[in-house]
Amino acid sequence: MPATMKGPALFLAQFVSDDAPFNTLPNIVRWAGSLGYKGVQIPSWDARLFDLAQAAESQDYCDEIKGICAANGVEITELSTHAQGQLMAVHPAYNEAMDMLAPSEVQGNSEARTAWAKDQLIMAAKASRNLGLDGSVSFTGSLAFPFLYPWPQRPAGLIEEAFSELAKRWRPVLDVYDEFGVDVGYELHPGEDVFDGATFERFLEALDNHPRCQINYDPSHFVLQQLDYLEFIDIYHERISAFHVKDAEFNPTGRQGVYSGYESWANRAGRFRSLGDGQVDFRGVFSRLATHGYDRWAVLEWECCLKHPEDGAAEGVPFINDHIIRVTDKAFDDFAGGDSDPGQIRRMLGL
Repeated sequence: MPATMKGPALFLAQFVSDDAPFNTLPNIVRWAGSLGYKGVQIPSWDARLFDLAQAAESQDYCDEIKGICAANGVEITELSTHAQGQLMAVHPAYNEAMDMLAPSEVQGNSEARTAWAKDQLIMAAKASRNLGLDGSVSFTGSLAFPFLYPWPQRPAGLIEEAFSELAKRWRPVLDVYDEFGVDVGYELHPGEDVFDGATFERFLEALDNHPRCQINYDPSHFVLQQLDYLEFIDIYHERISAFHVKDAEFNPTGRQGVYSGYESWANRAGRFRSLGDGQVDFRGVFSRLATHGYDRWAVLEWECCLKHPEDGAAEGVPFINDHIIRVTDKAFDDFAGGDSDPGQIRRMLGL
């Protein structure tokens, strides 16, 4: 029986605050459920919603979390470890900026910070299994991104060494995820060493094609890079384990293009938008994913530079519902027959 994509779901990270109804898990999932969402993606680093260490050790706690969600009409789609994944590899140029993602006791100490991130990711693997989840979403971190543009000329071997080191750090973590039967869907994102198909292939090769190294597909980042995000699905569909439904637009001018001149988000040539307000061909995206049998969640990630987040969240439910394709188990011309036998085939060929 063909499988249909699940959704709509909502990534909660951009909505959490100290104000109700966004300040506790019961409150925020009640709000999400009231909008019509069927799933929520939980930021594992935000203690206002989720205790990752407890979830890794306690099945009772995970059952309680699932019960809170179910009581409000939603289920957990994945745990997000974007913040922790980012800290698995940080170039010194970004050390101070990235410290904000880590607890105070490891700030200013890159080795301790990386070790903390690794421990967090391993806990997320255990917590995912306790929650009955087969996938998670994350970032890879970055050692090479400051060398994105090859001027001055990069020394031979620099990029290869960066990806070798990145894989060395991630391999033992991915082995734990494999032990617990959980995928890591990396969001291919500028600022990470893995930001497009070519860099994903480098990473995957350095990991010897690790089975848990997967992709969290997000077309918005590919619009900003001017990458063919539909062909991307055709090429990498076997590795797509998660889907962020996020819109974007790219409007180059005589003053700025892909790099956008250090402008603020609202003034960039490439910027994120609420669903339907940008340029992503979501009919094409949902069709390609359905063609290749994607049957996991469609998760709204809201990051619009103009529209209020609550409006974007409310509009996301009907938008995703309108785009999910209920996959058919019939052919349109079944009425015209189709049964055959070897004799009939030979007769039809005049044999």
